[in-house]
Amino acid sequence: MSFLLPLKIRYFVVQPDPEKASRDEAAEKEILKQVKSSMTQEDLAELARATKELKDKQETPDPPEALKAVPSLSLQDIPKKPIHVPIEVGEINGVKVLQHDLFTNDVVYSEVVFDMGSMKKEHLQLLPLFCQSLLEMGTKDMDFVQLNQLIGRKTGGISVYPLTSSIKGKEDPLTRVVVRGKAMSTRVEDLFHLMNCLLQDVQFTEQQRFKQFVSQSKARMENRLRGSGHGIAAARMDAKLNAAGWISEQMGGVSYLEYLRDLETKIDQDWDRISASLEEMRKSLFSKEGCLINITSDSKNLEKSGQHIAKFLDALPSSPSLGSDPWLSRLPSVNEAIVIPTQVNYVGKAGNLYQSGYQLNGSAYVISKHISNTWLWDRVRVSGGAYGGFCDFDTHSGVFSYLSYRDPNLLKTLEVYDGTAKFLRELDVDDDALTKAIIGTIGDVDSYQLPDAKGYSSLMRYLLGITEEERQQRREEILATSVKDFKEFADAVETINDNGVVVAVASPDDVEAANKEKSLFSDIKKCL
Repeated sequence: MSFLLPLKIRYFVVQPDPEKASRDEAAEKEILKQVKSSMTQEDLAELARATKELKDKQETPDPPEALKAVPSLSLQDIPKKPIHVPIEVGEINGVKVLQHDLFTNDVVYSEVVFDMGSMKKEHLQLLPLFCQSLLEMGTKDMDFVQLNQLIGRKTGGISVYPLTSSIKGKEDPLTRVVVRGKAMSTRVEDLFHLMNCLLQDVQFTEQQRFKQFVSQSKARMENRLRGSGHGIAAARMDAKLNAAGWISEQMGGVSYLEYLRDLETKIDQDWDRISASLEEMRKSLFSKEGCLINITSDSKNLEKSGQHIAKFLDALPSSPSLGSDPWLSRLPSVNEAIVIPTQVNYVGKAGNLYQSGYQLNGSAYVISKHISNTWLWDRVRVSGGAYGGFCDFDTHSGVFSYLSYRDPNLLKTLEVYDGTAKFLRELDVDDDALTKAIIGTIGDVDSYQLPDAKGYSSLMRYLLGITEEERQQRREEILATSVKDFKEFADAVETINDNGVVVAVASPDDVEAANKEKSLFSDIKKCL
């Protein structure tokens, strides 16, 4: 005979200590003070000499003979044309269908794209949770576990997510919801049936499960602030400079974290309204109007898939209830500090080069990469002690951003950013270094892609209005990049010095010191 003993369960609640970082820093300073007091004048002189020697070595570029010893390609080895992805634009039941005839080993990849423009602006921040609910709530006939098991057996997976981007030359941003999935060719009917099931049959009735989604999302956002503050800073700067950035930040930045904290307190009292909003979003988003299908496979499977796509489209409602709010909001264009308990900072500065008159040239890709790999690497990472320093040029919006990662500095890093134009003007690049910079950029442009990624990239080019002629022009400009282009780009980035916005995810002490020295931040937001 066996007996079951009662189980004692103990719960522990761990509370964060916001003062721990300050105490650790004070303790470290005390240790260093004691070490310094134990050193002789000779010891201090030797330490100063060794430090200067290290700094000189860090700031001295590698000699040309050492660089030439590294094997490399020549420009003659680089294809003159961009990678071609076949695309055929057709129509099924009044809906545009993009087909990409590629070998996929009998797998069919598909994206169903819906227009977000019909959704009310007040529902924007609810959209990521809406997408998650579609994937992780049940229907009338199946709970979410059974539904996900069915998706796992019949397909290679289905995802639902919002997509936003600026479109070059247009004020209105690209705003879409993408339903993405894949299946073997014999399961394409199941794939589209299950997509339709997710879009139309999932019920928004599980209040406690939704509350769990909110809590998990809030925890992820708080972890991003601590570990990926550069991403938070980049999103915040984008939100100050263009409409697409504002939309993305509302769904994945500090604004979203604030929304989640508020929503978490309202779920129990206001669930009926939240559930009704989710249902209203479904009706406004999922319609044949503004829908687009993207499909990638070989010609035989593309032809066979047509009947299943038609059946899927027939099941969609014909017209949405139109929203009336514009999508052209932005955050105030002021310098901002996002304060968290940390010993390192994430420092960003950005500006819109198109607004300053810059006309896009393919050489900008080469120059941006060179700035990251040389100037910012040497000054922010090697000399400055940050884990990373880089720049990014969004050629759709025109926003040029500087960012640092786990950075012990703040003002010093901003000084490096402002010194970029001077660096470019004084740059002396020999032919070998320029060739390597060009080839490295082509390596990014021509990075290896599996068939599904090729089809998806082609879809993005279609949505953003990027033609094959423009791709060819940019490639030729990349390959023709000269030292003169570096000098001319200096004028563009120099406009950021005085007209750019600064966002830093930083410690309270560093923010206070920066404001004492320069009155840098007009907006200070404590997030953790």
